[in-house]
Amino acid sequence: MPHIPPEPVLSIVLGLAAIAFMVLVLPFKVKKIEENLEPFFLVMGVVAVTVSGLWSWKLVLEALKAPVIIGSLPIGIFQVVLIVGILIFYFNTQFCNLILKLAHKLGPKLFIFLLITFFGLLSSVISVILTACLLSEIAAALPISKQDKIKMIVVSCFAVGLGACLTPLGEPLSTILVSKLAGPPYYAGFFFPLRVFGPYLIPGVAAIALFGALWLGPKISLQKEEHTPEYSETLKTVIARAVKVFLFVAALVLLGEGFRPMIVWYFGKIAPGVLYWFNMTSAILDNATLTAIEIGPTMNLPQIVGIIMGLSIAGGMLIPGNIPNIVAAGRLKINMKQWAVVGIPIGLVIMAVYFIILYIL
Repeated sequence: MPHIPPEPVLSIVLGLAAIAFMVLVLPFKVKKIEENLEPFFLVMGVVAVTVSGLWSWKLVLEALKAPVIIGSLPIGIFQVVLIVGILIFYFNTQFCNLILKLAHKLGPKLFIFLLITFFGLLSSVISVILTACLLSEIAAALPISKQDKIKMIVVSCFAVGLGACLTPLGEPLSTILVSKLAGPPYYAGFFFPLRVFGPYLIPGVAAIALFGALWLGPKISLQKEEHTPEYSETLKTVIARAVKVFLFVAALVLLGEGFRPMIVWYFGKIAPGVLYWFNMTSAILDNATLTAIEIGPTMNLPQIVGIIMGLSIAGGMLIPGNIPNIVAAGRLKINMKQWAVVGIPIGLVIMAVYFIILYIL
């Protein structure tokens, strides 16, 4: 496997800086790219790895395997998105009626609060992939405007991104964290993330759910005679969405590897409080890659907590930042600009609150 030069190489630094600029700007400025985010990110990932000179067969296989295999299990995000999509396609009426009945019974505010809290914490058990699929279908079933669906799903994905860090089952970030800290002095096991991050993450999930309930609850008007919303999916669109998710995940693997020189050269020299904010790069890069490079057993616990909190929060700001975002955006046809308008302000507020808790208090 190709090695990263020990010292920064100017051509690589400039090339990756240009790619980062394009990734952050073009989806907001060019409509064609906005409508075709998956192939755009795939191209950017290919270019990034080429600029870094890190191509290998192992990387190609990893990019192809990441969307279809989780750990040693022969199932991944592609299969989950496809299977859930097909099930909802055939049973959408029953599913929508169940959601509407539940919303009627609980009332809009309580329904939203319990929904976000439940799925936010459940994501650590059933994985962010299945959680995002179910949340997306529930949002699609609710009789609210497209704008309110976007707000609801973005808020929910922030909660899911936090909750998934509680166990290695939730997402790759936690799996890699436990693996990196399995030896001395931490001897991290299955419950290490829950024990260390639980006091920060669980109240965070509940606070985000409460915000969502107060913000969105009043906007959901449920009438007794409410009809099931029209289901517009076809088998072709269900399959196409799963393929797009496959491309997006493969693209993030390449993009994360391509940017690894920048992370190795510069991130290790950044002070913990500053690194917390620099980890907002996880809004466009794979947070599992950042975790693998940044976390090590020589770090103290406050440093580890700061890094993981920064990565897990910032991942909700933009569509590429986290797997749930990608799944939900694909199902509800949310573009980068629509997500950013809601996600960036909320993410900055959450980042600021946790910064005060972690580094000031």
